Amino acid sequence: MALMHALGLDAYRFSLAWTRLLPEGTGRANRRGLDFYSRLVDALLEAGIRPMATLFHWDLPAALDDRGGWLNPDSPKWFGELSALAFKTLGDRVGLWCTVNEPWVIVDAGYLYGVNAPGHRNLYEAPIAAHHLLLAHGEAVRACRAAGTGKIGLVVNLEPKEPASERPEDVNATRLADAYMNRLYLDPVYLGRYPEEMRELFGAAWPEWPSEDFAKLGEPFDFLGINWYTRALTRYEPSLAPICAARVVPAGATVMETGWEVHAPSLLTTLSWVRDRYGNPPIYVTENGGAFADPAVASGGRISDPLRLRYLREHLAVVRQAIDAGVDVRGYFVWSLLDNFEWPSGYSKRFGIVHVNFETQQRTIKDSGWFYRDVIRTGGASLEPDQPVPQRDA
Repeated sequence: MALMHALGLDAYRFSLAWTRLLPEGTGRANRRGLDFYSRLVDALLEAGIRPMATLFHWDLPAALDDRGGWLNPDSPKWFGELSALAFKTLGDRVGLWCTVNEPWVIVDAGYLYGVNAPGHRNLYEAPIAAHHLLLAHGEAVRACRAAGTGKIGLVVNLEPKEPASERPEDVNATRLADAYMNRLYLDPVYLGRYPEEMRELFGAAWPEWPSEDFAKLGEPFDFLGINWYTRALTRYEPSLAPICAARVVPAGATVMETGWEVHAPSLLTTLSWVRDRYGNPPIYVTENGGAFADPAVASGGRISDPLRLRYLREHLAVVRQAIDAGVDVRGYFVWSLLDNFEWPSGYSKRFGIVHVNFETQQRTIKDSGWFYRDVIRTGGASLEPDQPVPQRDA
């Protein structure tokens, strides 16, 4: 809280841990977990910081995974129960809610390529998990309406796909990768259908879904959260079946520790595409940031992270361009406040604007954090590229 106050944050996005609220996934609620989040929300409001709560950020209770996880047709109802409990407990104070964070990652990494939990690699499971996640999103929206609390939206990670060459196989791989990542979860909720390319990608593994399901998952919601990090120059790579798309980084590009290219103009491409394809919905940039190497030890209490600072300066400037171009952007969140646990990468990838010494837990605001403080203080005037490095507070 002290760090948020020092940075002048007026909003904070956090995620609820399902098991912390419902230890068995359904049924008995954990009062200590509910009280923890209640105290967090009260402290945020007392500090003048608006809370945005995410209902699901990948951590499905093991008790529910034992019952099939997102492959179980009851999983949307499980999520509806979690959502109703969260709204009942926090809905009088939380005005912004996110349903599912990055369903593409949940399915791609968890059910198709086995990188994240539950670690499955199954062509037939991935479409089922994707569909159930969207039905779960719809359940949460209806529970929110029933509770009469705040505004609610879906959070997706997007990145523009561009062919690495003019070879037909690269162009085709780009087309399929775009449908798989950027349209698979948005076309159904906004347009009432899945992209035609899904049957081309999954073949017999892609089911015919009941028409009534689209009314359930297409429940009107209030905003779209977009997590954005990079673009993807795409090359056909058959060893990566079924998607067969490999990421290519051009020579001379600045590259994050994650191997992602820094290319701020493509954020404008994405925001403009959402405006044009889906009717200019209200948007929150719910994640944007970069993992770069930081000094192991702060010198004189300062941590210089010029690459992250430049990344934020360039991308915030692009968000301003998008607003000027008529994109309905309502807010922006850096990923992340603190250096944190990054799934299979553990603690090796640092995204934070606040450095964490994982041995001592000492936390130090980086130069990028002081820059972000100045952006907030000046209403964006500090975005100009010739501005000096921000000064830390005494």
